[in-house]
Amino acid sequence: MPSAKRIQALKLHYYFGNRINDPRLWLVNRQSVSRATAIGLFCAYLPMPMEMLVAALLAILLRANLPVAVLLVWISNPFTWLVLYTPPYLLGLAITGQPMISLDSITIELMFQQLSALWIGCLIFGSALAIAGYFLSNVIWRMVIANQWTSRKKRWLRRSKRNKEQ
Repeated sequence: MPSAKRIQALKLHYYFGNRINDPRLWLVNRQSVSRATAIGLFCAYLPMPMEMLVAALLAILLRANLPVAVLLVWISNPFTWLVLYTPPYLLGLAITGQPMISLDSITIELMFQQLSALWIGCLIFGSALAIAGYFLSNVIWRMVIANQWTSRKKRWLRRSKRNKEQ
């Protein structure tokens, strides 16, 4: 994690004020990580450049874990775009009623006409994935904590049993 002095040296105070120093942006706890998961997964489905900047801005405004939110945006990268954006594009085409364009007839004009279908589908997919990611990260976090408590209890019982035997 970057130090507070290093963050202050970035002159982010000019844009975000004192919010950039909020410790909730850097702490790893259930609420902060769950919010960051939702933000990162939603922003990963934004079909635009600089999704990381949008994720960072939302993490700062919603006081989510900033590194987790920005890191999850990297699900969307040039290697995953085809797999990631095809289902939302097809959903957007179904919703808008636009015909799918074939690869041999792609033009810039046709791509801009199809952009609304991509955005609609991506907003739906991104929202659904963000909601699912939020709840799933909460459930996983609680399961890990419950497992840790159970293992601590077992260790404590073994120690107390050993102490009684001695």
